[in-house]
Amino acid sequence: MVDRLPPAGAPRAEPPAAALAACHALPKVLLHEHLDGGLAPATLAAWLQRRGIAGPAEGPEALAAWFAAHAQAGNLVDYLRGFDWTLAAMAEPPAMAQVAFEAAEAARAQGCVLAEFRMAPLLLATPTVPAEAVVEALLQGLQRSALPSGLILCAMRQASPADSLRVARLALRYRDAGVVGLDLAGPEAGHPPGHHAAALALARDAGLPLSLHAGEADGPERVEQAVALGARRIGHGVRLGDWLADAAGRDRLAALREAGIHLEQCPSSNVHTGAAASLRAHPIAALWRFGLSLSYHTDNPLMSATTLSREAALLLCHQPLTPADLIDMARQAARHSFLPAPVRQAALAQIDAAGVPA
Repeated sequence: MVDRLPPAGAPRAEPPAAALAACHALPKVLLHEHLDGGLAPATLAAWLQRRGIAGPAEGPEALAAWFAAHAQAGNLVDYLRGFDWTLAAMAEPPAMAQVAFEAAEAARAQGCVLAEFRMAPLLLATPTVPAEAVVEALLQGLQRSALPSGLILCAMRQASPADSLRVARLALRYRDAGVVGLDLAGPEAGHPPGHHAAALALARDAGLPLSLHAGEADGPERVEQAVALGARRIGHGVRLGDWLADAAGRDRLAALREAGIHLEQCPSSNVHTGAAASLRAHPIAALWRFGLSLSYHTDNPLMSATTLSREAALLLCHQPLTPADLIDMARQAARHSFLPAPVRQAALAQIDAAGVPA
């Protein structure tokens, strides 16, 4: 198993060892993790070296420590700069396949019974490596793992509508080969989802599910806009916590609750990008108590120096949540997965069989 954690002593707050061990035993479902944000440090170092690229630090431990030290970017734009290194390392199909395989195996080792990963294929496409080759390499890597998984393709908000249409067509082409959905990711402020309405409509009308980033680096109204465009799940949605403060906002949250919208919350990432002031101030528990369907995820394990077990432990330490709550979140995530119904049902059975650890 390739270690995806920074070395001991890296500058990050850790949950108690006992809490981390207990959370490792919890059954989990992963719906929101970017493949280019989760490279194992050893894999990143090896591919940078192989491609003759000088990274921000030399060697796996130094690279992991560098990413851990730079996790507290404080805003989404600066947080995203670390992807320059990971995308450079993933530029060849064998690297793409390796990264996807290791991500699935890492999730399986964390107790995941089902996982969905996401990637923006046009960020890796070149004149010599077409977007189709990118998708095929990623799917090949995921399918090497025993973990049931799927791939969500990301269009980028800052890109042109023509590019997002290209990604939507790519997703539809590979929908029977392991692509399970379409996303809209990237810098949120100044890039409303409506700019990519044509691509979203193409996917939605063809029956391909949408999970769109919204309410992360912009206001909660972006979530409503994403839902109006057909999103069944929302990446992050942390700013929906703003609406808990008054009756009008709670009415809007109630509408999302009644519509069955599922939120893919990423606590550590939200703190690192400035979307939440701290883990304690994160609205995940308040939104959960309000009755919204949601679950917790890693977003970018390398950039945020985290694992799904660590996210669970941090929630138990800093939020009024219980292990039973986290298992119910896993059930919600399994029910809202874009994977086929038999896979979802098998995951739910595994979650129920595991129960709440003593």
